[in-house]
Amino acid sequence: MAVTDAGGTILSVLVGSASPHEVKLVEKVLEERFTEPSPRKPIGDKAYDSDPPDEALHQQGIDMIAPHRGNRKKKKTQDGRKLRCYKRRWKVKRSFA
Repeated sequence: MAVTDAGGTILSVLVGSASPHEVKLVEKVLEERFTEPSPRKPIGDKAYDSDPPDEALHQQGIDMIAPHRGNRKKKKTQDGRKLRCYKRRWKVKRSFA
């Protein structure tokens, strides 16, 4: 798992077991970053749409941006304004390529 900045420069890397779901590793990968300031608005895919990690990150001043899963039961937490930057997620994919 990795975190990059807007230009694709890697800020944090975490290698671990494949059994836990990615959303459970978000806080740990952000703690293991190479830079001092933490990213304020990380972008993730639909797998990161989970309320408990969102609340924990929000307490740290981090606003996770992830589109809602299709089977979401609870009230939506993000609107289209935040999700506009989701289209730039390809820069992270490029870092792995």
